[in-house]
Amino acid sequence: MTRGLRPKKSEAKWYVSYERKERQLGRNHPLRAAGTFRNEQDAKAFAKARLADSLNINAGTLNPHLPKRTISSKQLRDWLNEPDL
Repeated sequence: MTRGLRPKKSEAKWYVSYERKERQLGRNHPLRAAGTFRNEQDAKAFAKARLADSLNINAGTLNPHLPKRTISSKQLRDWLNEPDL
């Protein structure tokens, strides 16, 4: 019996998900996209960059990273202004 290669474990601990303002032709619903990041500072930088051209930005930690954290679009500006640890 041969074992297959195991997928590499992701180093990402944070995600940022957002809705693009532009829509694809023939689609009525907005497109969502996401990025993953190794640390909170990189996630914050990406979220700040998306503020100008995106809607409904959410962020948080990926499982199994603890402590679990979820940032809603309503909490985003407060999260961006938190000091980095």
